[in-house]
Amino acid sequence: MAIAAGVSIGLRLDLERRMLWAALRATVQLFLVGEILSTLFNDPWAPATFFAMTVMIAAATHQTIVRPKRPLPGATLGSFITLALTGLLTTWIVTRGVLSLEPWYTPRYAIPLLGMILGNGLTGMALTLDGMTTAAYERRARIEADLALGATRFEAMRGPMVDAARVGLTPIINSTTVVGLVAIPGLLTGQILSGADPTQAVRYQLLVMFMIMASTALSVSGLAVYAVVRLTDRDHRLKPPPT
Repeated sequence: MAIAAGVSIGLRLDLERRMLWAALRATVQLFLVGEILSTLFNDPWAPATFFAMTVMIAAATHQTIVRPKRPLPGATLGSFITLALTGLLTTWIVTRGVLSLEPWYTPRYAIPLLGMILGNGLTGMALTLDGMTTAAYERRARIEADLALGATRFEAMRGPMVDAARVGLTPIINSTTVVGLVAIPGLLTGQILSGADPTQAVRYQLLVMFMIMASTALSVSGLAVYAVVRLTDRDHRLKPPPT
């Protein structure tokens, strides 16, 4: 961190305070999470597990809606529901269907998996949300012309939806493409360093990567559809920009 701050000072980036503050926050947050997870793992309790999941989803929702430049009415509710449905569904499929855990919400497995899903999903959703709201402003004339010619709201917004979804999915597609060739993921590295068989570690890493891509695709597409509904009305008209 001292080296990173030194580079910022040397190049006059004025980012050294933000770097050090981020490092301090990360340290405090991770140690706090470590204590909480130790308690949950040693004494599993379903209400506490679901409360922790809810807090994680709420935090991911906040990060999703603060990144876009322009607001979307109802973005908080839509993002929370999307993250909750896709995150919990994907976690259930992996823990119950793949790992055969009983119960599926065993905190030692469910919470880390959900964290990886949310951490990647919120980035894709934030990019998608930004793309949809930007299109509603910058391509307004084209969208309204299509609507005036008889297109439904989903037909008129199809172009922005496709563009926004592509942008939202690009980071996870790129990271999946270069995994193993350029980047060695943290899960694989951690298992290898702990003495696990590399072949088995690779299987778990593939499971995680495919899980993240599937959940991100669901989150991005779900939020894009929700954005269309919120940006237009039932009479297939584009709503006025929020003040």
